[in-house]
Order: sequence, then C-alpha cells, then structure tokens
Amino acid sequence: MSSFSEWVAEGPWPIDGGLSGELEKLGNDLSDDLWSARLLKDDPAAIAAVHQAYVDAGARVIITSSYQASRFGFANAGLTHEQADDLMRASITIAKDVASKAPTKVWVAASVGPYGAVLGNGEEYRGNYGKTHQELVDFHRERLTVLASAEPDLFACETIPDIVEVNALLEVLADFPHIPAWITMSCKDAEHTCAGQPIEEFAQAVAGNDQIVAIGMNCTMPEYIAPLFTELRKYTDKPFVVYPNAGRVWDGPNHCWIGEGLDTIPVEAVNEWVALGAKLIGGCCGLGPNAITAMDRDLATLR
Repeated sequence: MSSFSEWVAEGPWPIDGGLSGELEKLGNDLSDDLWSARLLKDDPAAIAAVHQAYVDAGARVIITSSYQASRFGFANAGLTHEQADDLMRASITIAKDVASKAPTKVWVAASVGPYGAVLGNGEEYRGNYGKTHQELVDFHRERLTVLASAEPDLFACETIPDIVEVNALLEVLADFPHIPAWITMSCKDAEHTCAGQPIEEFAQAVAGNDQIVAIGMNCTMPEYIAPLFTELRKYTDKPFVVYPNAGRVWDGPNHCWIGEGLDTIPVEAVNEWVALGAKLIGGCCGLGPNAITAMDRDLATLR
C-alpha cells in the first residue's frame, strides 16, 4: 500500500461530506454544545451509519466525529478526563471499523477542529479568540496526543479560522511526525481567512513542512474556492483539499444554517478546482452522500 501522500498524488479523489446534518436526518438532536460529539457517548451506531453511507457513496477518506471532542468540552458535560479520552479514541475506532469493511482502501482522518468549535457558539467562523500561541498549543497538544494513540491514518485539522491557530497546530503536529496531516481554513471571502488574514499567510506558514500533505479550505462558500486556490498557488505547490459547505450562513446562537444552498457541487466547479490543483474534494455542512456520489463520478472521469 502506498503512503497517504503518494495516494493523494494519484487523485483527484472523493472524500466524505457533512456529518452533523446526516446525523440530524437520522433523528438526533445536536442542539447542545457538544454537537455531534455527544453521540460518541449516546449513539455511536448512528455515527457508524453515517460513515458507512459515505463509503457507500464513494468516499475514499472518512473524517471522524472528533471535531468538537475535547477534555474541556466533555468536562462541561460532566465527564471525567478518562471518559473524554475514551470517547475521543472511540471516534477513530468507529471510523476504522467501517473503513476496514470497505472493498477498496478507505483512509481514516482524525478530525481536529479549532479551539472555537468547543465553545459551541460559532467562533470557528470568526477566530481572534484572544488566546495566546501557548494556550492554543496546550489545548491542541492534549487532544492530539489522545487521538494519535488510536492510530488514525492522518489528522484532518479543519475549519481553522486563524493563522495564529495554524502556527500552534504546526508546533503540536511535529510531536507526531509519523502521522501526516492536512490543514483546511475557514474563509470569510475570496481573499481572507475568517480572522481576516490574507490567505497567502496560510501558504507561507506551511511552506517546507513535509508533514502537511495537503492544504485548502472547508466549510467555506463554494464561490470563494477558486480565487482562494489561485492565490494559494502563487506560494505553494502542495496538493489542495477542499470540502465546502452548501453555501448557507451559520447562525451560532441558534445552532443552525440559514439561507438557500446547494445539494451537490456543480461539475463545472469541480473541474475548475481540479485544474487549480485539488486532489481531495468532498462536502461539509449541508452536503451529504448524494453530493459525494455525484462527485465520485465526476472525479473518476477526471482521473
């Protein structure tokens, strides 16, 4: 079996789509601050069912349900550190069990959400937490140490709004050089991260770091992706990974998406992203298995 980075180079490949929306379709209430991470304790079978739906749709990477999982978040829900660690490791075990039954190789990416995600108020779409570099390093080191112990294929550091947090993650990821990673930003427009930094600062931050096998955007409006990639390509030759949202706006206080959005990504957009260097393409909030099935067909043709 080739390494993950070697496999990526053979792409473009489909990855999975949004998790929480599919869990809600199964009847789960995700309105508390733990969001989908609550189901690691209350209904792990539902998480496995969504992973399986994406594998059936053609996804070749499934991202674990650890996006909002942390000792901090679980402690606020009354769990001990030991219980929190067991649930974080379970997020990987659940995904690995589904992946092991797939007819072709499916990679398991441990979701590493931003600090803002555990706050439950939408701060991953704003950044500027007011936390120091060391505070962010300490937060991420604690959870990455737990996630690494369950041996995922890679880390998916995702929905990162701020270059300050990217730099903290890079410091922590260096503790686990045997585990590759991608980093995807959340961006507020076609030029800037959600915290307001020019996107080229992202490319400059990861330049020369071989552990980072792909960079890009997720939970960002589809229309911003091509110009963001165009700017990034001026500064890096790394493969791109992208899994946009459906084009809606997140209402943090009410824990819901508002506005009209897409059900699938138009093939014209997929073709443009691949031409710009995208090797891994999926969906985020609002884009489910049907979107991945369509994308699998499109990407197979391009390969």
